[in-house]
Amino acid sequence: MRPLSAHNIAAAMGIIDPVFLNTPLLRGTSLDRAVDAELTCKVETLNPIRSFKGRGTELLVASLRDDRHLVCASAGNFGQGLARAAVKRGRTVTVFAARRANSLKLEAMRTLGADVRLAGADFDAAKDAARRFAASSDAYYVEDGALPEIAEGAGTIALEISEAGAMPEVMIVPLGNGALATGIGAWCRHAEAGTRVIGVVATGAPAMRLSFAAREPVSTEKADTIADGIAVREPVAYAVECLRDTVDEVVAVTDRTIVRAMRLLHFHLGLVVEPAGAVALAAVLQEPKRWTGARIAMPLCGGNLTQQGARLWILGQPTRKG
Repeated sequence: MRPLSAHNIAAAMGIIDPVFLNTPLLRGTSLDRAVDAELTCKVETLNPIRSFKGRGTELLVASLRDDRHLVCASAGNFGQGLARAAVKRGRTVTVFAARRANSLKLEAMRTLGADVRLAGADFDAAKDAARRFAASSDAYYVEDGALPEIAEGAGTIALEISEAGAMPEVMIVPLGNGALATGIGAWCRHAEAGTRVIGVVATGAPAMRLSFAAREPVSTEKADTIADGIAVREPVAYAVECLRDTVDEVVAVTDRTIVRAMRLLHFHLGLVVEPAGAVALAAVLQEPKRWTGARIAMPLCGGNLTQQGARLWILGQPTRKG
């Protein structure tokens, strides 16, 4: 598989549906005071699928020369992005999701035209089912994190930050299957080599942190976190390889700190951000002395929260239901 390309990230700006591009950059004086750092938040929750995933799926589907039926696994946001990109181009897509997946995301994928099938207790079990189905039906299997176009589409987030003159000392990025962190890191290496790129996992789903340290995929028996978008236990080999050249460090945050970050984003910026989308701020909260006075940018990369999850989040109680 080829390495990620800054040239392709720049070219993606002319391919991705504009509805996903040029998203707001928010600063909040009260939020800065609350964390004693200078934060720039890239808001990726205000598009039709409420997440950044449309950037990568748009670029991927537009570049495919294979016209077979598409199959993927998803916790919800990637499936929405793939369904939207595929269906508007006259293509069909089947998405496999875990039986306990976020109900809001499942309904959204169906509304966008995906054939949604539930299989397995978690995301990686659903991925196994998707892979088997694609092989048995001669469909094209799309794996988030395993294709460069998906990461390069996500890398346009960092391009927009740099074009706005807001490149920070530190870019803190959620780390799930790896496309977001590696795409953003690839652009940072090209545009501003001095920017430190830090990936964030949940303490209950450490597989990508372990893999980064080992420089090879390291699986875990479970992924136990409220942040379903980064609940990975079987890392993608290509993404782990890309991490070596694009990310400087990987840190872990607790579910309790994630909920605190979600509450702060709502209180100070008026934004509803799902757990995986708030982990970058959680990383700042988890090690406050480390980040004192730092200039930090972070994507708030998803806003798909169920009503039950939102109620429990407002009360400050971690939940695996939303």
